[in-house]
Amino acid sequence: MKKFRKLVTATVLSTAMMFSLCACGSDSTSTTAAGGSSESGGGAATEAAKPSGGVIKVGVVNNPPSESGYREANVKDMEKVFSAENGYELKTSYSLKNDEQLQAAQGFITEGVDYLLISAAETTGWDEVLKKAKEAGIKVYLFDRMIDVSEDLYEAAVVSDMAAEGDTAVNWLLSQNLPEYKVIHIQGAMGSDAQIGRTGALDKQFESGKMTKVVQQTATWDEAEAKKIVETAINSGSDFNVIYAENDGMAKGAVAALDEAGITHGVDGKVVVMGFDCNKWALRELLAKKWNYDGQCSPFQAQIISDLIKSGQAPASKKIINEEKGFDATTITQEDIDKYGLGE
Repeated sequence: MKKFRKLVTATVLSTAMMFSLCACGSDSTSTTAAGGSSESGGGAATEAAKPSGGVIKVGVVNNPPSESGYREANVKDMEKVFSAENGYELKTSYSLKNDEQLQAAQGFITEGVDYLLISAAETTGWDEVLKKAKEAGIKVYLFDRMIDVSEDLYEAAVVSDMAAEGDTAVNWLLSQNLPEYKVIHIQGAMGSDAQIGRTGALDKQFESGKMTKVVQQTATWDEAEAKKIVETAINSGSDFNVIYAENDGMAKGAVAALDEAGITHGVDGKVVVMGFDCNKWALRELLAKKWNYDGQCSPFQAQIISDLIKSGQAPASKKIINEEKGFDATTITQEDIDKYGLGE
């Protein structure tokens, strides 16, 4: 077994940034205004970038921090960078429901924010809202996930290449040269950019006949739902040797079901376990050889967007891709966990 590295870069920004890791539920929605943060990076807003009032008003439409360790890190990063200390007035709204996100975005437009930042629950349905933002002179930045709209409706998209994440994971799986691939595929929230990208690579293998789809079902990023999916497969007598879960939380739920049934997993176990996010606790499972693979997905986009806002200049490319990789249980080190792991 070997570690895969995949570096994907779409543009070079004028300011350097450290990229870390990684995935992408609850259905709660909340809207708050953020105050300052003593930890925040970035300097004061340039005069050219500031509205006449001197404070840059930013509305962020995002998934809730309870969704995953990845999302918690992403939310904290946004609050840290877009702080009052750095010259911003931050308003936030969190939901996993696309219609609620659309309503929140419309609300921010009505309030008259200067910038609208979006991590969409689904890739579709955003055209009209973004057109209204453009008509109102509000600049839009996408982060974490792409959406299906014309490029002229947003300034830039600072995102992960979800399809590349899926390709990296599936190529790693193929490199294991298993005698057969009988896969339980636990999907994230259907229609999200993360789900589409990570599912696509595996679907190609199902279609080619190289792998067998035992189960393919969404758990909407939820650990408990993932556990139920695997329990059902076990109770039905299904034969499988791979669990491909589209985030760490769902992989954790799947492993709980395996443990309760006395099914071995990880290095030298019966079932290969794969996740995405690179939470520190998940990478420790790799180090202990209880899991086999974890794919990175960087949650840190805020500073890049802030730099673009304050520069007042358009980026060289509309799409800015985070640098990411995959980790293998046989080669991961504690240093990797310390450097790339999310949370504690």
